Amino acid sequence: MSGSLKDQLLQAGLADAKRAKQLDKEKRKANRVARRSGQAQEDEIKTAARQAKAEKAQRDRELNQQLNEKAQRKAINAQIRQLIDTNLVDRAGGDISFHFTDGKQVKKLYVTAIQQKQLAAGRLAIAKQGDQYQLIPGVVADKIAERDESRVIRCHQTDAAQLTAEEEEWYKDYEIPDDLMW
Repeated sequence: MSGSLKDQLLQAGLADAKRAKQLDKEKRKANRVARRSGQAQEDEIKTAARQAKAEKAQRDRELNQQLNEKAQRKAINAQIRQLIDTNLVDRAGGDISFHFTDGKQVKKLYVTAIQQKQLAAGRLAIAKQGDQYQLIPGVVADKIAERDESRVIRCHQTDAAQLTAEEEEWYKDYEIPDDLMW
């Protein structure tokens, strides 16, 4: 079977000869007008190809951005892991259980008496590495917090001390009676 699609449709009786001639005439007229005006008639296939290429470029940009973000998160996690491993405070000989909260859960670490005081003073902090918790110096905790705040748990009690000082300041104007009976 040879010939154009138009010929095949005409032979099969699916197209009308009069309508086919009219469509050919309109197509030739549109081409003639386009040549005279100097504008090339744009092919739909070329337009679709350009659009598909632009969409692919956009998808590629988004994919590259996701890959870059993933690589950046991985690099930050590696930096945090290295900071924790190199500045780890040894908890050997820790016989005092130190309780702290991680989110809504209460966790426990065994530390020495000196480490407990340093944690309460803010000179030491707790770093979360996977399912484990490690003691690190407060300066290193600040560096880790710059990268990921959720990996650092601070246990110092300076806020409570400030609160009691403020309460005492507020109550200083009121006298407490000596003969108060409960």
